[in-house]
Amino acid sequence: MKRFRSKEPYFMLAPSFLLLFIFLIYPLLSSFLYAFQSYKLTAPNDIGFNGIANFKAVFQDANFGMVLRNSFLWVVLTVGGQFVLGFILALALRKPFPGRNFYQAIVFLPWAVSSFVVGLTFRWLLNAEYGPVNDLLMKWGIIENKIYFLSDPNLALYTVILTMIWYGVPFFAIMLLAAMQSIPEDLYEAASIDGAGIWSKFWHITFSYIKQTIVLTLLLRTIWVFAAADLIYIMTAGGPANSSNILSSYMFMKAYATLDYGQASAIGLFFMALLIVFCYLFMRATKFEKAGNF
Repeated sequence: MKRFRSKEPYFMLAPSFLLLFIFLIYPLLSSFLYAFQSYKLTAPNDIGFNGIANFKAVFQDANFGMVLRNSFLWVVLTVGGQFVLGFILALALRKPFPGRNFYQAIVFLPWAVSSFVVGLTFRWLLNAEYGPVNDLLMKWGIIENKIYFLSDPNLALYTVILTMIWYGVPFFAIMLLAAMQSIPEDLYEAASIDGAGIWSKFWHITFSYIKQTIVLTLLLRTIWVFAAADLIYIMTAGGPANSSNILSSYMFMKAYATLDYGQASAIGLFFMALLIVFCYLFMRATKFEKAGNF
């Protein structure tokens, strides 16, 4: 009985490890093996080891440079826009005012909506032929000709980025507002007595108290946005001519449009390496191991 109790934690954890192996470790190992194989579902008789040929094909792909540039713009503009607007929203909602709870419910609503529904809604709103946005802009005299938000190669990516910013602002607002509401009001009252100005209160009290939350939310949101491909797939499917594709959506297209699992897995490993490098550099720059102290 004593021996059984000593192993009890392992029995309790076994189901979790089993699920982790099935849904994470096994797919990860399979992707690693596929990345070094010619693995096309359209050529099932030619499956076999091909060394680093998949990586060469990916890096020599004429679209890959544009996809990397799009990925950089996608992450920087999306996370930056969401953070700035979320921060402003959290500051505005921090002070009590009549109807604040109702207003909070309205502005936080997008976070509760499925990204699939958001993508379909904005694809309809911004459609050049029957979308209401173009119609209203022309009626108000703001534009003379229709804007092809989703079919113009110069606009498609930025249109999806704006949609993603709108969708993700509530995440930062919720997290930062929760952190701000934990700041003791006594600190602000003491700072006012000492003659501190608005900027001094913000920097030395508000920012100092919530910087741990800022570091953590920026790290998590960057990883999520970098891996998010659902809005792009629903709104533009990476087009036109790959102009709105990022690494995650491009990997998805390789796997399910061309059925080339070898190249898709090679992109996946490159994708994972980029994220690991980013996380390492971010944690070093923000001194994450010291709970976000700059």
